[in-house]
Amino acid sequence: MSCLTCGFIGLGLIGGSIAKALKENIPGVRIIAYDISQDALRLAAKETIADLTVDIIDERFSECDYIFLCAPVRKNDTNLAVVKHILKPGCLLTDVGSVKSGIHQTVRKVGLEDCFIGGHPMAGSERTGFLNAKAALLENAYYILTPTASVSSDKVNAFRDLVSAMHAIPLIMNAQQHDYITAAISHLPHVIAASLVNLVRESDSEEGIMKMIAAGGFKDITRIASSQAAMWQQICLSNSVNLSSLLSAYIQKLTDFQNILDEKSVSLLYEQFENARIYRDSFLNASSGPIKRAFCISVEIADKSGALAHITTLLAQNGLNIKNIGITHNRESDDGVLKVEFYDETAMLKAADILNAAAYSVIVRT
Repeated sequence: MSCLTCGFIGLGLIGGSIAKALKENIPGVRIIAYDISQDALRLAAKETIADLTVDIIDERFSECDYIFLCAPVRKNDTNLAVVKHILKPGCLLTDVGSVKSGIHQTVRKVGLEDCFIGGHPMAGSERTGFLNAKAALLENAYYILTPTASVSSDKVNAFRDLVSAMHAIPLIMNAQQHDYITAAISHLPHVIAASLVNLVRESDSEEGIMKMIAAGGFKDITRIASSQAAMWQQICLSNSVNLSSLLSAYIQKLTDFQNILDEKSVSLLYEQFENARIYRDSFLNASSGPIKRAFCISVEIADKSGALAHITTLLAQNGLNIKNIGITHNRESDDGVLKVEFYDETAMLKAADILNAAAYSVIVRT
C-alpha cells in the first residue's frame, strides 16, 4: 500500500476525512484532489493532505490506483462519464453515497462495473466541509462496501484492507441489502423525527407552550430532525421504494399500538414497551452508524449563583472542550438539571470522573 495514488472528486467532510485517514495511516500515499471549492483545495494543500490540487477532472487522475467519488450524488452521472475516459487499467472506482442502487445503475450504464465497488462510510457530523474533516471520523465506524457482480475478488479484498488500514470497520453486502437496511435504521428515523416535530409544531398553542417545555425524550428522539433538509430530500428520493415500504410497515405498527391503547390491554401495552426495551438495550453502545451518538452527561447542580460557572471552569482547567450545554427545565426524562455534551466519548468519561471527584452527582447518558 505504500505506493498508492488516490484521487478525490469532491473534498468535503467525508472525502476530506478519508483523505486525512489515508495520509495518517498509509505511508507514502499520494493524493490528487478536485473540488469546486478553491478554499477547500487551498486548505488541503496547506495541510499537506493533497499533493496535487486541480480545478478540472482530467488525465492527471489517470495516475490513480483508487478514485473516490465524493461530490453530491446528483453530480455522479457527469463525473462518471468524465472519469471513464481517464481511468488507468486496474484503477478501482468507489463512492461515498448513503444510497447505493442508483450509483450501481449508473455505473452499469457507463460500462464501469468491472472496476467499481460502492462505499458508504457510516460516519458524519453536524459540521460540514473540508475544514471540519478529520481522520478520527472514520475510526471504528462501519464502512459498507457494495461490490458489483463483475469486480474481482482481489479488488474487493484490497479495498477491504485499505478501509481497515484507515481504522474503519468494513462490511460487505449487495446494494439492495444496503439500501433496505439504511432505509430502516437511518432514513425512516429521519422521516419519523421530522413528522413528530411538525406534529408538535402544528399542535402547539399560540404561546408556544409545547415548544417551551419540550425536553427529555422528545428532544432525544427528534435531534436528527435538525439535519440538512436538502440532503435528506435527495436521500428520500433516491431510496423512495424501500423507504415507502418501511413507512407502510411503521404506520401499521402505529395502528396496532393505537388499537391496543383503545382496547386498554394492560398485558399488550406492557409487552410493547418491554420488547422494545430489551431489544434497544442489546444495541452496541458505539458511535458508528449514520445516527450519531451524543456524548452527554447530566449533572445535579444547586440553584445558586456561580454553580454553572464552577462546573465550566473545572472542565476547562482540565482541558475539556464543551460542545453544548444547557439547563433542563423539564425533568420528566432527564436525570440532571444540567446537560453537558462533548465531542467524543473520552472527553465525556473524563468529565464524569472529574465532576464525580468534585462531589457532583453525574449520570452518563447512553
